[in-house]
Amino acid sequence: MGSPSHKHLDVSELQARLDDYMNRHGLRSTAQRRLVTEIFFQSSEHLSIEDLLREVRRKDSRVGYATVYRTLKLLKESGLANERHFGDGVSRYEVAHADTHHDHLICTECGKIVEFENDRIEQLQDDLAAQHGFVLTRHKHELYGVCADCREPEA
Repeated sequence: MGSPSHKHLDVSELQARLDDYMNRHGLRSTAQRRLVTEIFFQSSEHLSIEDLLREVRRKDSRVGYATVYRTLKLLKESGLANERHFGDGVSRYEVAHADTHHDHLICTECGKIVEFENDRIEQLQDDLAAQHGFVLTRHKHELYGVCADCREPEA
């Protein structure tokens, strides 16, 4: 899966932003919650709750589904995770970086997700919005198709 360079931001910086949010909202950190956030922040994937639970349980088999679910909800509410829906009925989460934006190519056969950035597309979207009297505050751009691996004829 594609992963722009912003995916390698300092995990401690993301954790500090979460700690600040939790302090402001009177929430406490637990060892399990910290493990979930650490693994999530290190990931460059688009993770479902089940994906993240599987990764977390490799380090601590006692972590439950509810802990991962609540932690992802907290990350989403704090602005540190984006929830994505790619048409297959599964919610996926990715680290939200305040200073970056990217779009997605999604394979409808195997589910592969490729992130991309394109300045021309971004400018065209801004121009189109302006022509219709809009000022964009956010958007998502998802392109669906069949990847090269899935199009290769079977041997």
